[in-house]
Amino acid sequence: MPIYLMLTTLTGKGVQTLKSNPGRLREVNRDVEELGAHVLHQWASLGAYDFVNVVEAPDDLTIARVSVALGARGSAKIESLPLVEVDALLQSLEG
Repeated sequence: MPIYLMLTTLTGKGVQTLKSNPGRLREVNRDVEELGAHVLHQWASLGAYDFVNVVEAPDDLTIARVSVALGARGSAKIESLPLVEVDALLQSLEG
């Protein structure tokens, strides 16, 4: 199944929500599952993005739906990038 990098930046509303209800972060991961994707790994980060997630989804349309649904809440800005395994890339280049 395709893997995506999901970069999340919280808005002011998102920071307030996380501060008042830290457990909301896990609830969002369940929301991602309900939308058809699966969070494989998740990190909080310092810098331009507040969270970095590695997400598995059946296809680009599913991850687009997840990104739009989460972004529509107004608590985060989402950027999702498809990932290519290095071995697959090398095979493509060699073949």
